[in-house]
Amino acid sequence: MFMGEYDHTIDPKGRIIIPAKFREELGERFIVAKGMNDGCLFLYPEKEWNELAEGFKKAPLIQPLMRRFIREFFSGADTAETDKQGRALIPQNLREHAGIEKEAVVIGAMTRLEVWSKERWDKREEEPLDMDEVAEALAQYGISI
Repeated sequence: MFMGEYDHTIDPKGRIIIPAKFREELGERFIVAKGMNDGCLFLYPEKEWNELAEGFKKAPLIQPLMRRFIREFFSGADTAETDKQGRALIPQNLREHAGIEKEAVVIGAMTRLEVWSKERWDKREEEPLDMDEVAEALAQYGISI
């Protein structure tokens, strides 16, 4: 399970260091995809990505919304690999999508990593979660904290 938050920089070649704590679970080869509407990137271990893809195979392609989402999500994804120093090249189009230029934040988000521009990550703190609202939503799924 991925947990934690780490500040990193993107080097001039577009590489980011994957925190050592995450490397083994992420694997040497992984998938980078556009995050939902949050303006970040999702990094999935290959096994997790393949399980996700299996779920999408069951999606009703007769529904235009599903076809469009699958098209957008999978076309905006790419494979990446870590080198011996633990760096991974993030494709330019994905860095641009997430607004990542120099400073980045890598966070653990349970089954995946997320990579944020430092500016976007810090800005999200300006809109804190309403924990009562969160607790209510989690209760609908039988989760209590």
